[in-house]
Amino acid sequence: MHGWMWVWHESHHKPRKGKFELNDLFGFMFALPSIYLIIMGAEDFDWRFFAGLGIALYGLSYFLVHDVFVHQRIKWFKHVNPGYFRAMRQTHHLHHAVHTKEGAQAFGFLFVKRKFYKKYAHE
Repeated sequence: MHGWMWVWHESHHKPRKGKFELNDLFGFMFALPSIYLIIMGAEDFDWRFFAGLGIALYGLSYFLVHDVFVHQRIKWFKHVNPGYFRAMRQTHHLHHAVHTKEGAQAFGFLFVKRKFYKKYAHE
């Protein structure tokens, strides 16, 4: 997303104007092959079904953790604040401290690096 797809992702590093941003197109981009693979593999439950299911589960995880929990675009997990999750949220905010294509801190989607856990989990 910080490479050639920055054209879409850049909107995620700027203040949002409205409910949606260009970066949200990634969800549709991954949903299409997921749906296709699930449908094509459903009759025999072959590799296509499970590959499509894997893409869908990753997308669901990304939506719940990134959009709902970290960015609070939907206020479902607003008061969830155990140390690991606090560290996850804070580390992702470090990623957003840079508004350019280069120099953004890699944050890890579900896994918080030890150095960030030690720094943010007990604040």
